[in-house]
Amino acid sequence: QVQLVESGGGSVQAGGSLRLSCAVSGYRADRYCMAWFRQAPGKEREGVAMILSDISTTYADSMKGRFTISQDNAKNTLYLQMNNLKPEDTAIYYCATDRSYECSGIIVDAAFGIWGQGTQVTVSS
Repeated sequence: QVQLVESGGGSVQAGGSLRLSCAVSGYRADRYCMAWFRQAPGKEREGVAMILSDISTTYADSMKGRFTISQDNAKNTLYLQMNNLKPEDTAIYYCATDRSYECSGIIVDAAFGIWGQGTQVTVSS
C-alpha cells in the first residue's frame, strides 16, 4: 500500500523559507508522477508543482522562481523548497501521486489518486 507522509510545515515570516518533505513508502517515487498541491482557507485546492523523475518538472505560474520541486531517490522522498514566502502562500500543503498520470499538461488534482495528510504552512506579514 502506498503511503505519503508530509513534514516540514510551520510558521515563518514573509520573506522566509521552508522545505517540505514527503516520505513515500510502498512505491518508487522516481517511477511515477509526484506533485505538491495546496489549499488555503476558503479556497479550492490548487496545484503547485509536479515532477516525473529527472524527465520533467512543471510549476504553477505563480510559484515559478520561488518554489523548487525535487526528489531524493535514495531516500524515496519528495521535496518542495519554498523561498521568499508571502502571506498568500499560507495553506495546507499536500503531496500526491498516481500510477497512471504521466505528468503531462496542467497540475490538476483530479489526476492524482493517492494523497498525504497535508502539512500546514503559515506565513505572517
